Amino acid sequence: MTAQPDLTVNIGALKLRNPVLAASGTFGYGSEYGRFVDLADFGGIVTKTLTPEPWPGNPPPRAAETAAGMLNSIGLQNVGVEAFIRDKMPYLRTVDTALIVNVGGGPVEEFVHVTERLSDCEGIDALEINMSCPNVSGGMDFSTDPRRAAELVSTLRNITGLPLIAKLTPNVTDIGEIARSVEEAGADAISAINTLRGMAVDIRTRRPMLGAVTGGLSGPAIKPVAVAAVYRIASQVSVPVIGIGGIMSGEDAVEFLVAGATAVQVGTATFVEPRAGPSVARTLAEWCAASGVHTVRSLIGSIQIPSPEDAPCHRS
Repeated sequence: MTAQPDLTVNIGALKLRNPVLAASGTFGYGSEYGRFVDLADFGGIVTKTLTPEPWPGNPPPRAAETAAGMLNSIGLQNVGVEAFIRDKMPYLRTVDTALIVNVGGGPVEEFVHVTERLSDCEGIDALEINMSCPNVSGGMDFSTDPRRAAELVSTLRNITGLPLIAKLTPNVTDIGEIARSVEEAGADAISAINTLRGMAVDIRTRRPMLGAVTGGLSGPAIKPVAVAAVYRIASQVSVPVIGIGGIMSGEDAVEFLVAGATAVQVGTATFVEPRAGPSVARTLAEWCAASGVHTVRSLIGSIQIPSPEDAPCHRS
């Protein structure tokens, strides 16, 4: 019998049973998917973004299918931090997996308020800071400016002992610069990437297909962009990187790990198949067993970059 590979990974002080997380914004508050999957099959789940007060989100329509992906402009619709603690946490405390809560806001004070409330709440293992949402006004302000990104992370670092994961946008010139700034400010890990800003038009009505006109592009279409971002970030920081973008299979997860990710998040695939996350974890284990990989940690950053001498010479 083939020995089962060791899938455990560490995100700072947080140990995950496997490197597959449910992505924020695609998995609700966990209970919505509890009747479809065993949440313990995930390494962890990341909740929808929370703001200080309940937020209705953007006007409909808020989702549109695209080639190899989808656009969404949900706009951080959520129940607010107080209702989350009161109504959602009792269930989430019963789930046998890591719980990462996504924190959002407008001004810094809103991030501070949510972080303070969650830091006093039993059962939360880490916070993911959503400084990169393209679907709300000012949602990317923090992750497009290294100084502002650092200020936000530093402020939150000073008020919580929970691990902080900074979620970055690809809609920048140099994501590595932003990554370095949040690491220096105290982030325990970096998740990348959030969605790419995109747009679709109904040519029959000549109207945008989203009520907010533009939205965030996710799904397999963005995977090469996400892999490149993970590789760039991982080569410039020492904290763990969590890869996000178009992961549909165990092989996709392996690609991110080899590029430098320590863990991955499965998002859009869940809309296609609610059991996608556990399926990715299972097929990742099967791939490792078949490939003679005894521990998934040996894959992290194992990419082999050819030296210039090894590159083929092409002459016209």
